[in-house]
Amino acid sequence: MSSEPTYQGQCFCGAVQFSVSGEPVAMGYCHCQSCRQWSAAPVNAFTLWQPEALTVIRGADSIGSYNKTPRSSRKWCKNCGGHLFTEHPEMGLVDVYAALAPQLAYTPEVHVHYQEAVLHIKDGLAKLQDVPIEMGGSGLSMAE
Repeated sequence: MSSEPTYQGQCFCGAVQFSVSGEPVAMGYCHCQSCRQWSAAPVNAFTLWQPEALTVIRGADSIGSYNKTPRSSRKWCKNCGGHLFTEHPEMGLVDVYAALAPQLAYTPEVHVHYQEAVLHIKDGLAKLQDVPIEMGGSGLSMAE
Protein backbone atom coordinates (compact mmCIF):
# COMPACT_ATOMS: atom_id res chain seq x y z
CA MET A 1 0.00 0.00 0.00
CA SER A 2 1.50 3.32 -1.09
CA SER A 3 1.76 6.23 1.31
CA GLU A 4 1.99 8.72 -1.55
CA PRO A 5 -0.75 11.35 -1.65
CA THR A 6 -3.36 10.84 -4.36
CA TYR A 7 -5.41 13.63 -5.90
CA GLN A 8 -8.68 13.04 -7.73
CA GLY A 9 -9.82 14.97 -10.79
CA GLN A 10 -12.52 14.88 -13.42
CA CYS A 11 -13.80 16.64 -16.50
CA PHE A 12 -16.63 19.19 -16.36
CA CYS A 13 -19.42 16.56 -16.59
CA GLY A 14 -17.66 13.83 -14.58
CA ALA A 15 -17.62 11.24 -17.39
CA VAL A 16 -13.81 11.13 -17.23
CA GLN A 17 -12.28 10.65 -13.81
CA PHE A 18 -8.58 10.37 -13.06
CA SER A 19 -6.07 10.54 -10.24
CA VAL A 20 -2.48 11.66 -9.87
CA SER A 21 -0.23 10.22 -7.19
CA GLY A 22 2.84 11.57 -5.49
CA GLU A 23 3.89 15.15 -6.00
CA PRO A 24 4.20 17.19 -9.19
CA VAL A 25 7.61 17.75 -10.76
CA ALA A 26 6.79 21.45 -11.14
CA MET A 27 3.94 23.91 -10.80
CA GLY A 28 3.58 27.29 -12.42
CA TYR A 29 1.95 29.45 -15.02
CA CYS A 30 2.26 29.20 -18.80
CA HIS A 31 1.80 32.31 -20.92
CA CYS A 32 2.28 30.80 -24.40
CA GLN A 33 -0.31 31.56 -27.05
CA SER A 34 -1.27 27.89 -27.44
CA CYS A 35 -2.07 27.49 -23.72
CA ARG A 36 -3.95 30.79 -23.69
CA GLN A 37 -6.08 29.75 -26.66
CA TRP A 38 -6.64 26.23 -25.30
CA SER A 39 -7.67 27.45 -21.86
CA ALA A 40 -9.53 30.54 -23.15
CA ALA A 41 -7.70 32.52 -20.46
CA PRO A 42 -4.78 34.97 -20.33
CA VAL A 43 -2.64 32.43 -18.45
CA ASN A 44 -2.70 28.67 -17.79
CA ALA A 45 -1.97 27.23 -14.32
CA PHE A 46 -0.10 23.93 -14.73
CA THR A 47 1.08 21.04 -12.62
CA LEU A 48 3.64 18.77 -14.32
CA TRP A 49 3.80 15.09 -13.39
CA GLN A 50 5.66 11.97 -14.40
CA PRO A 51 3.31 10.11 -16.79
CA GLU A 52 3.09 7.07 -14.51
CA ALA A 53 1.60 9.28 -11.76
CA LEU A 54 -1.58 9.74 -13.84
CA THR A 55 -4.28 7.06 -13.83
CA VAL A 56 -7.55 7.31 -15.75
CA ILE A 57 -10.11 5.74 -13.43
CA ARG A 58 -13.21 6.04 -15.60
CA GLY A 59 -14.13 7.20 -19.08
CA ALA A 60 -10.94 6.50 -21.04
CA ASP A 61 -13.07 5.94 -24.15
CA SER A 62 -14.46 9.47 -23.74
CA ILE A 63 -11.05 11.14 -24.00
CA GLY A 64 -10.35 13.06 -27.19
CA SER A 65 -6.91 14.19 -28.27
CA TYR A 66 -5.52 17.04 -30.35
CA ASN A 67 -1.92 17.62 -31.42
CA LYS A 68 -1.32 21.16 -32.66
CA THR A 69 2.40 20.31 -32.62
CA PRO A 70 4.39 17.14 -31.86
CA ARG A 71 5.40 18.76 -28.54
CA SER A 72 1.96 18.39 -26.96
CA SER A 73 -1.08 16.15 -27.04
CA ARG A 74 -4.02 17.95 -25.44
CA LYS A 75 -6.75 15.77 -23.94
CA TRP A 76 -10.41 16.61 -23.33
CA CYS A 77 -13.72 14.92 -22.63
CA LYS A 78 -15.64 14.13 -25.83
CA ASN A 79 -18.94 14.42 -23.91
CA CYS A 80 -18.67 17.87 -22.31
CA GLY A 81 -15.54 19.33 -23.94
CA GLY A 82 -13.92 19.76 -20.52
CA HIS A 83 -10.14 19.94 -20.67
CA LEU A 84 -8.23 17.23 -18.81
CA PHE A 85 -4.46 17.24 -19.30
CA THR A 86 -1.69 17.66 -21.86
CA GLU A 87 0.97 15.07 -22.59
CA HIS A 88 4.42 16.54 -23.39
CA PRO A 89 6.39 13.64 -24.91
CA GLU A 90 9.61 15.63 -25.50
CA MET A 91 9.73 16.58 -21.82
CA GLY A 92 8.50 13.18 -20.65
CA LEU A 93 5.83 14.90 -18.52
CA VAL A 94 2.07 15.37 -18.39
CA ASP A 95 0.38 18.65 -17.44
CA VAL A 96 -2.68 18.20 -15.25
CA TYR A 97 -4.42 21.56 -15.16
CA ALA A 98 -4.19 22.93 -11.62
CA ALA A 99 -7.95 23.55 -11.31
CA LEU A 100 -8.67 19.85 -11.91
CA ALA A 101 -6.84 18.65 -8.79
CA PRO A 102 -8.57 20.81 -6.18
CA GLN A 103 -7.15 18.92 -3.18
CA LEU A 104 -3.57 19.63 -4.30
CA ALA A 105 -2.02 22.63 -2.56
CA TYR A 106 -1.13 24.61 -5.67
CA THR A 107 2.18 26.38 -5.06
CA PRO A 108 3.45 27.85 -8.33
CA GLU A 109 7.20 28.27 -8.69
CA VAL A 110 7.68 29.83 -12.11
CA HIS A 111 6.14 31.59 -15.11
CA VAL A 112 7.11 30.05 -18.47
CA HIS A 113 6.90 31.56 -21.96
CA TYR A 114 6.70 34.97 -20.29
CA GLN A 115 7.85 36.66 -23.50
CA GLU A 116 4.34 35.90 -24.83
CA ALA A 117 2.50 37.22 -21.75
CA VAL A 118 -0.61 39.33 -22.23
CA LEU A 119 -1.23 39.51 -18.48
CA HIS A 120 1.88 40.56 -16.56
CA ILE A 121 1.87 39.27 -13.00
CA LYS A 122 4.08 40.81 -10.33
CA ASP A 123 4.31 38.00 -7.77
CA GLY A 124 8.05 37.65 -7.24
CA LEU A 125 8.22 34.29 -9.04
CA ALA A 126 10.84 33.61 -11.71
CA LYS A 127 9.78 34.73 -15.19
CA LEU A 128 11.35 32.64 -17.96
CA GLN A 129 11.50 33.70 -21.59
CA ASP A 130 10.55 30.16 -22.61
CA VAL A 131 11.15 27.07 -20.43
CA PRO A 132 14.01 25.80 -18.22
CA ILE A 133 17.10 24.37 -19.93
CA GLU A 134 16.36 20.89 -18.53
CA MET A 135 13.02 21.00 -20.38
CA GLY A 136 14.56 22.02 -23.70
CA GLY A 137 14.38 25.81 -23.37
CA SER A 138 16.89 28.62 -23.04
CA GLY A 139 16.35 29.09 -19.31
CA LEU A 140 16.66 32.85 -19.82
CA SER A 141 15.00 35.00 -17.15
CA MET A 142 12.95 38.11 -17.80
CA ALA A 143 12.05 41.07 -15.61
CA GLU A 144 8.66 41.22 -13.95
